[in-house]
Amino acid sequence: MKREKYLRSLRRQKIIIITIRILILVVFLASWEFLSRFHLIDPFFFSSPSRILQYLPRVNMNGNILVHTGVTLYEIMISFILTIALSLGVAILLWLFPNASKVLEPYLVAMNSLPKSALAPLLIVWLGTGTRTIIIAGISVAIFGSIIQLYSGFRECDVKGTKLILTLGGNRLCCLRKVILPGSIPIILSNLKVNIGLCLVGVIIGEFLASRRGLGYLIIYSSQVFRLDILIMSIMILCLIALILYFLLNRLEKIMNKQK
Repeated sequence: MKREKYLRSLRRQKIIIITIRILILVVFLASWEFLSRFHLIDPFFFSSPSRILQYLPRVNMNGNILVHTGVTLYEIMISFILTIALSLGVAILLWLFPNASKVLEPYLVAMNSLPKSALAPLLIVWLGTGTRTIIIAGISVAIFGSIIQLYSGFRECDVKGTKLILTLGGNRLCCLRKVILPGSIPIILSNLKVNIGLCLVGVIIGEFLASRRGLGYLIIYSSQVFRLDILIMSIMILCLIALILYFLLNRLEKIMNKQK
């Protein structure tokens, strides 16, 4: 009886949270539409949800918006996959070789502190314009912080279990397989959710400077020709992409937690 009551309360809480989320979005869109329609804000500069919806079919008649969205999504996913693979690999190597981590840690912190927008022009000079440069820009925004976060998580994961294995004659590779990686799954999943947003930011920075396709290029182009409907529509599509990717990663986290 108590268990059923508890489960009902959880379901009720989940429904309330989803309802509040939807209400926040509806209130925001309705307020935006009201302010724009009655000229309390300038419709030319701020547009409105109805104007964007009216404009979307015209933009999409020749497939342009789908092409730009597809290009940006492809670049985000490639940079995200490479960031996870590289940061996880480097963090594992740093944990396996503690002396190397002591040498390299200050450099990782310094690289993570650099403003990545300052690196983008250098990448263009070194690599030219194109998809490769944009993907590397996306990686550069996320990778150093990801390495630091994963390595810190590895060091704090089940220290007693690691010491026990080493005391019984095991090596660090055995500790990694038996203790560190299984115990760090929540940290890795949390890292995924952070990195997807950072990769999106890095890709858009790259598209601002080094692309003729993608939503970042569309934002820059529309701002230059004062097509603010296209600009705001592109930003809203980016927000929608970020929400969908976050939702998918959140589902993956719940599935992994259920399998424990």
